[in-house]
Amino acid sequence: MRIRSETPAVRVTAPARLHLGFLDLNGEIGRRYGSIGLAIADPATELVVRKISAEPGADTASGPEAARVLRILGQLVVAGVTTGSHAVEIARAIPAHAGLGSGTQLALAVAGGCLAASGGASEANTIGEIADRGRRSAIGIAAFQGGGFIVDGGKGGTGRPPPVLMQHPFPASWRILLALDPAASGVHGDRETQAFAALEPMPRATAAHLAHLVLMRAAPALVEEDLAPFGEAITEIQHIVGAHFAAAQGGSPWSNTNVGVLMRAIGAAGGVGIGQSSWGPTGFAFTNSDEHARRLYHSFVGQAKALGLDLMIVAGRNTGAAIETIAPHK
Repeated sequence: MRIRSETPAVRVTAPARLHLGFLDLNGEIGRRYGSIGLAIADPATELVVRKISAEPGADTASGPEAARVLRILGQLVVAGVTTGSHAVEIARAIPAHAGLGSGTQLALAVAGGCLAASGGASEANTIGEIADRGRRSAIGIAAFQGGGFIVDGGKGGTGRPPPVLMQHPFPASWRILLALDPAASGVHGDRETQAFAALEPMPRATAAHLAHLVLMRAAPALVEEDLAPFGEAITEIQHIVGAHFAAAQGGSPWSNTNVGVLMRAIGAAGGVGIGQSSWGPTGFAFTNSDEHARRLYHSFVGQAKALGLDLMIVAGRNTGAAIETIAPHK
């Protein structure tokens, strides 16, 4: 349903993100988790927000994830972030529970759109706290704010989202192959909370090695645009973290067997930095050019389809969410 209004309308486009691994699942030195991630150009959440009433309780939403949007709108009013009622039209949404950060991007996009429609603004960190985002990772919030390759410093004792330690442009020529299973979803919600609670503490030496891989291998290789050591570091990080989470994924580092089969084959054919984003099922592999990515795509798209998977090529996104005012309906 399209709401007709003379009030300003705001379009928000928010990027998906890949979660490439945790640094510290031990926590003995005072901080826990620590994440590395990347904003990507596609898929994305795109929606239009209009303020339709000064009184609360008349919110409307249409399109994919409409029920989720209505819950977010209610949370924002209760928290005092927004006032009145809004109409939200969702043109497209990041696939839910696929390891792409859909919930965080949707919450931030709705909140950012509502605030802009009312002429206000708020920090994404604040919105994220209110919307119960950034509990373990700041990657989604940072992706919304500025895009790029991101490293955060984990959760301390303040209760706030982790601090962002690095946010650097992803090389423009590099590409990422994504394998998605539209019929499956990763661990989320209460199951995710329970899975984290059941994990054995990671050995301190393993956590130190992960931090070493990020600081002295993956991050400098990305800055120098040297794909080989970047890919080697990401693959090793994924191997270590995947093994740690295997108990919560049926004994496998992959939450989705078919995605694991396809991504290992792509890795053997020249893709690097092979892994699974968050709890999956989305898998990823990096290449140094669009041409190389296309060669791999054409080599494996048939196998992907046979396994019931979608294969796609995406670029990194080095800007945050786009928030723009559009002409009101007359």
